[in-house]
Amino acid sequence: MTLTIGIDIGGTSVRAGVVTDDGTVVDTARAETPRSARALERCLDRVVQELCVEHDVAAVGLAVAGFLDPSRQVVSFAPHLPWRDAAVPAEMSARVGLPVVMEHDANSAAWAEYVYGAAKRSEVACVVALGTGIGAGLLIKGELYRGAFGVAPELGHLQVVPDGRPCDCGKSGCWERYCSGTALVETAIDMMGGSGSRGVLLARELGEDPGSLTGRKVAAAAEAGDPVAQEAVADLARWLGVGLAMVSDVFDPDLIVLSGGVGASSRLFLDDARDHYAELLTGARYRRKARIRATELGERAGMLGAAALARDAVTP
Repeated sequence: MTLTIGIDIGGTSVRAGVVTDDGTVVDTARAETPRSARALERCLDRVVQELCVEHDVAAVGLAVAGFLDPSRQVVSFAPHLPWRDAAVPAEMSARVGLPVVMEHDANSAAWAEYVYGAAKRSEVACVVALGTGIGAGLLIKGELYRGAFGVAPELGHLQVVPDGRPCDCGKSGCWERYCSGTALVETAIDMMGGSGSRGVLLARELGEDPGSLTGRKVAAAAEAGDPVAQEAVADLARWLGVGLAMVSDVFDPDLIVLSGGVGASSRLFLDDARDHYAELLTGARYRRKARIRATELGERAGMLGAAALARDAVTP
């Protein structure tokens, strides 16, 4: 059995795990994400060293939210991490004495779903990670599709509303501005209209700490019966259907898997999203539709996928 470490490096936390061949996580470590490059590198080294005390590890895989070069050896830019044009795998490998591989976090999650989860045996699978924004990974006959320059598919920034909500990417009306954890909060606040006359649970949350509202809290309020939260979730379902129809028109996948923090609440909106998708898919009456499923791996997908890619790199 080959043990590898998968590390999901997010903007707020670093989550690592020792993973077996069959995807079992036998040990974990976690830390807050440091703000400087030097501190982040020390943090990663410390996590690896901690896990290697008890386990004979063959390699390390990193799941990174950012733009990687086509060889996946350099982090060109990561909006929530301090690396810029940084040769992260080679430098880390020299420090920890183990092979280190790197992949985009959405691709890592997609690979995990293909190897261990909901996308097994799929011919063309698109994994859409609904979190703070939208990440995506595309698998074609068991191969990750990264595009000519290593950044495909950047689905979260497809424009769905001309002159719509401004996006941090510099455009406006991007899909993730209407279908993500961030979007769910903004939609709920818009629907409340600045008053607490509707949405008792959300009004209480906003009254106690206006900056504390998150997509998870809106989803929880919807499940508890808050009417504004339920309307906001219904709006997210509509935009999810819009975007998934576009994804199917372009890639024609047989399977779409929803992952990420918001994807974990998909029971609240998945059926409605499927209905919207079926209405908007081009030629829907005359073609087969993609199956749309929820993740089987939850928020561990990025970590599991990075560990699996590391294992592939060192296993003959």
